[in-house]
Amino acid sequence: MGTMLEYKGYLGSVEYSDEDEVLHGRLEFIRDLVTYEGKDAKGIKAAFQEAVDDYLELCEAEGRKPDVPLKGSFNVRPGRELHRRAMLYARRRGINLNTVVSDALRRYLERNEHAATDGRS
Repeated sequence: MGTMLEYKGYLGSVEYSDEDEVLHGRLEFIRDLVTYEGKDAKGIKAAFQEAVDDYLELCEAEGRKPDVPLKGSFNVRPGRELHRRAMLYARRRGINLNTVVSDALRRYLERNEHAATDGRS
């Protein structure tokens, strides 16, 4: 997936359908299916924003909370040995496992995001 749109905290994909000759996308990282399409860049952006607004209005009308993308937690299944090593590392340092995983992920992304922008990805 290349281009992502962002509006009111929601992220949307942009794809091109050669068959239909339209741009189309969906709200990403939520359980509800919300799609949109447009003929050009301005059209897809407007359709995306309208889809977000419509989704929020629909949820309000139905009296339910809209799904929120990327809530800040996810399950990680590193395997038994890596889990053990990480837990022991955390315990020895007096921190929790979440801190170990978050710090490791932050360092990994900082190192690799810089490499990607430098053309070393």
